[in-house]
Amino acid sequence: MTAALSDHPPSDGWTTDDLDALPDDGFRRELLDGVLLVSPSPTNVHQILAARLVVALEESCPGDLEVTQANEVRISARRSFIPDVLVTTDEAARRGTGKYSPEEVVLAVEIVSPTSQSMDRVMKPALYAKAGIPHYWLVETQGGLVVQTYRLDPEDEVYHPSGTFTDVIEIAEPWQMEIPVARLRPRHL
Repeated sequence: MTAALSDHPPSDGWTTDDLDALPDDGFRRELLDGVLLVSPSPTNVHQILAARLVVALEESCPGDLEVTQANEVRISARRSFIPDVLVTTDEAARRGTGKYSPEEVVLAVEIVSPTSQSMDRVMKPALYAKAGIPHYWLVETQGGLVVQTYRLDPEDEVYHPSGTFTDVIEIAEPWQMEIPVARLRPRHL
């Protein structure tokens, strides 16, 4: 019996193999250094925003990349995160597993929720940068819709801000795009 199916967590921590053994029951499970993190279901505002961002990115996305949402990025056997939106290589997307290595991810996007503030603003960007994911976006919804974009400094393994957008996301990387922020805004935000 795997640790994922026992009555208690493994003494040496959870692994991605344990995640694979869990039932597909709709819970969002992530791993941080072997600690299993289970998040509540996202709100309708969160999901609408993510869906609209996927559509907007997809419209201008180059053919060698793929836009998706809520798929797993396996940083290591004991670290696995599920960005709200991500852009991967088309080659990796063709596998159809919904699980990606950091080398296959071009952009990870997190939409900050009340229950994910520290993870989205501090922990995930630090670990995504350390894993080498070239671009990170943080979408803030408190006090208005704001999209903050970051680009990786590969030498120092940290993200540097590349823009803060409240009107139009106008950016040249990971590809040239122009997305009106109002287009992403859910009715009830």
